Amino acid sequence: MRTHRLRLAGVVAAVLVAVTAPTAQAGHRDPTLADLAQRHGRYFGSATDNPELVDEPYKAVLGSEFDQITPGNGMKWYATEPQQGVFDFTKGDEIVDFARAHHQKVRGHTLVWHSQLPGWLTGKEWTADELRAVLKNHIQTEVRHYRGKVFAWDVVNEAFNEDGTWRDTVFYRTLGPGYIADALRWARQADPKVKLYLNDYNIETVGAKSDAYYALAKELKAQGVPLDGIGLQAHLALQYGYPTSLEENLRRFAKLGLDTALTEVDIRMILPATEEKLAQQAQWYADLTDACLAVRRCVGITVWDYTDKYSWIPAFFEGQGAALPWDEQLLPKPAYFAIRDALR
Repeated sequence: MRTHRLRLAGVVAAVLVAVTAPTAQAGHRDPTLADLAQRHGRYFGSATDNPELVDEPYKAVLGSEFDQITPGNGMKWYATEPQQGVFDFTKGDEIVDFARAHHQKVRGHTLVWHSQLPGWLTGKEWTADELRAVLKNHIQTEVRHYRGKVFAWDVVNEAFNEDGTWRDTVFYRTLGPGYIADALRWARQADPKVKLYLNDYNIETVGAKSDAYYALAKELKAQGVPLDGIGLQAHLALQYGYPTSLEENLRRFAKLGLDTALTEVDIRMILPATEEKLAQQAQWYADLTDACLAVRRCVGITVWDYTDKYSWIPAFFEGQGAALPWDEQLLPKPAYFAIRDALR
C-alpha cells in the first residue's frame, strides 16, 4: 500500500487556501472526488437523508462532489411498509429524484435488517410460512418499485455477530439461515439487472466476522444463489486502530468472483478534534482509498453523509464525532484533501 506522508502544515495550508480562495474562473473548476474516482473506474458517493434536503448549501456540495447517493433511512422497512401490505416510497423517491437530477447513481439500502422494523412486524409471533410470505412480498414490491433506478441493493444487512455466529433476528429465528438465499433469489427475480450485496460493519479486517461472510458467500456461490458483492461499512474509530488487513480482505472476496464496496465510511474520534487526530484521520481516509484502488473489484467508496453537520455518530457514541471529510460548516477538512491526493 502506498503510504501518504501527510505533512500537517501542508494540509492545513491547503485547507486555508480552499476556504479563502476566490471562486474559480468561469469555465475552470477543480475535478470533484467523483471525477477523480471515475478516472480509476470507481465511484465516490455520499449517504444522505430526507431532512437534509431542505439545506441548500448542503445540497450544493452533495449534488456536485459525488456521483453516487445512498439513502440513509428512506428505503428501510419502517419507512417503506409502515403497515402490512401498505407501501410508501415517498422518502426513497425524493432521494432518487435528487440523484437523477444530478446524474448520480443510487445504492438501495436496505431490504432485510433486524433494526428499524415497523411495529406490526416485530409485535407478533409469525409462523415460518407467514413470515416467508411477508418477507418475499416486501423485497419484491420494493425492488420492483426501484427497478432501473438503483444499481445495487444491500439485500441483507448485518446478519452476523462479532464472533461470526448468526445474529438472533426475527428472520433467523423463524426461517433459519436459508432466509438469506431466499432474499437474494427474490430480489433477483424482481430485478434481474441490479447488483445484490450483503452488507455489514466490522468486517474490514480478516477475522471471525468477515470469515463468516467469506464462508457464506462461498456456499451461496456454490449453490448458484445470486450474490454480486459484499459491502464493508467501514465505520472506523481512531481509538481502535486501522484495519491493516483491509486490502487482503477485499482481494479474497474478489477471488470468489464478487465485487466489494466501502459502503458507509466514517472515521470517528474522541472529542475534541485536535490537529493530530485530524491528521491521523486524514491518513486513514487516504489508506482506505488506496486499498479500494488496489483491488480491481472494489467498485467504489461511500461516506456516511459527507459532513459532520449530519453525522449519526454524536447521537450514538457519546463524546465522539468529527468523523467525516467536511466539518459542520461544510468546510473541507484534512481528510478531504487526503482523499483527493489518494485518488490522484
